[in-house]
Formats: sequence, structure tokens, C-alpha cells
Amino acid sequence: MELAIVVAVIGAFMVVSAPLFLSFIRTSTLRAGAEEMSTVLNRARQLAIQDNRSMCVTRTGSHVQYRVGGCGGAVWTGPGTDGTGLIRLANDITVAGGPDVVFTYIGTATSAGTYTVAKDGQTLSVVVAPSGRVSLAP
Repeated sequence: MELAIVVAVIGAFMVVSAPLFLSFIRTSTLRAGAEEMSTVLNRARQLAIQDNRSMCVTRTGSHVQYRVGGCGGAVWTGPGTDGTGLIRLANDITVAGGPDVVFTYIGTATSAGTYTVAKDGQTLSVVVAPSGRVSLAP
């Protein structure tokens, strides 16, 4: 009898906590995707400073690509990219937003931009300031 009561209490606890746990998983996945996009943008900024030339970040769905010298320039390939220069974002995260951001050789952005990272109907914004600073916003 006591064992049945303990099992019932544990079962009730599981039923109550399951939705909270699933919500936590979805939110964590979205946050990780936004942080990954932030890392990709910061890497483009670093490459622009390191190579002393402009670097554009273009995106299509769940892929991001660096272009050297501006958004019409050659595709950059290197560590973290496939043979065509695509960087695949994890967990089927999609990225949408305003104009593609171009980082100059001194690390500033030619125009401010906001990327919207989405997963399962939830969104989080990655903001690039004209100074080149990349931050997350709700």
C-alpha cells in the first residue's frame, strides 16, 4: 500500500512537471540558436578586422554565409563551413530579418541590422549596432 502511494505521488509530480520541462527545452533551444547566430556575426566581424577588408553576412533559412568585400563578393570558405561556404545552424533554427550586415575593416557595421531567430513559433532577436556590437534582445 505504501509503495502504491509513493508511485502515485511520483506520477503526479511527473504529470505536473512535464509541461514545464518541455517549455524549458524549447526556450533553451531557441536561446542556443540565437547565441550561435551571435557567434557567427562576431566571427565575421573578427575576420573583417583580421583580414583588413569588409565581410558581409548573408542568410537563407537555416544557413549563413560570409562574403568577402561586400554582399556581392566572393564566398568565404574556412573552418566551420562546408565546401560552398555555408554555415549550418544547429537544431533547425531559422533566421530572418532586415538587410545583410557588412562589417568594415575596423569592426563597425555599415548599417544596423536585426536578425530574427525562430524555432517552433518562438522568436528571439540578434541585434547588430552600427558600432559592430552584437547583442541578444527579446
